[in-house]
Amino acid sequence: MSSSLVDWALANRTAKRLVSAGPVTTREEAAAVVAELHECAAAAVAHVQALTGLSPAPGAPTPTVAVVDRPGWVRANTAGMSALLDPLTEALQEKTGSKPGAIAQAVGSRATGLQAGGVLAFVSSKVLGQYEVFGSGGRLLLVAPNIVEAERKLRVDPYDFRLWVCLHEVTHQLQFTAVPWLTPYLESQIEAFVEVSDLDPTVLRERLRDVVSSLSDAVRGKPVEGDAPGGLMALIADPAQQEVMDRVTAVMSLVEGHAEFVMDGVGPDVLPTVATLRKRFSQRRKGTGPVDRVLRRLLGLEQKMQQYADGRHFVAGVVDLVGMEAFNTVWTGPETLPLKDELTHPERWVERVLHRPAVTV
Repeated sequence: MSSSLVDWALANRTAKRLVSAGPVTTREEAAAVVAELHECAAAAVAHVQALTGLSPAPGAPTPTVAVVDRPGWVRANTAGMSALLDPLTEALQEKTGSKPGAIAQAVGSRATGLQAGGVLAFVSSKVLGQYEVFGSGGRLLLVAPNIVEAERKLRVDPYDFRLWVCLHEVTHQLQFTAVPWLTPYLESQIEAFVEVSDLDPTVLRERLRDVVSSLSDAVRGKPVEGDAPGGLMALIADPAQQEVMDRVTAVMSLVEGHAEFVMDGVGPDVLPTVATLRKRFSQRRKGTGPVDRVLRRLLGLEQKMQQYADGRHFVAGVVDLVGMEAFNTVWTGPETLPLKDELTHPERWVERVLHRPAVTV
């Protein structure tokens, strides 16, 4: 029997049953959107490489681009989360020598699977795209109905918006193909997290169930008292675990901020409406209603928004100080990644890594 904390197959089926309908389009319109998203993803590659100075490492696999609907996004993410979390659970069980009984495990994983399905159904209507690091071996997903729905609500130029979204996701694609050590580094941090953890898997299951239950309540519009249970980060309390998570936060802020910098940095020659896109999209990220805002807090999306802001501040700050070529030193190895405090003080990274005074170029 699987040691999974979550019945991912059940989560997948539940989410697909609950997923909301996308925007109304004709068959011809939908086909045109899919074709244009593939076109934009291909066009974005040259723009990203020109701005960043990065190129795929020799022998790096060519990532595939998949334009998916909401159920397709759910399917990809249940597979990805299973690939990420199940080995973590098994490693914890081996380390602690604790394993729940078969009946308790089956009941618990099914209950959490049902609740996770509801959360995935909600998120599937929000996400525009992502680059899959775990599970698929690297694939760029673009969620067509959400992109169409967003561009209509924001009242922006469809082609510009589609290319803008692709610039962000293609930047992630290039980061992980140009920097071969980046994925193994993230995997090593997961292993390090296990090494410093002595959390009983049964306790972990109960905590995870509490978090997912609160998320599920928020999806259904039930009131959530305060910040309890504090989102997924509430599962991390030990200082040694927090140290690992600080490293993960720093690298994820870097990759997210780098993508934010690039999608705006291509300029009006490539995207005539880029200033309008940024202004209106920033409003979208704040959440539109009370349920949306509660979910963003519980899911940790507020923290992700902070990662975008801190990471972009870091990238823009370093580029302003030393230029893009010197900034790319950040991709040399784990030792050149920013420390968490350097995200908001890029001059400290310049002094530590480049060994030079932080003087504006």
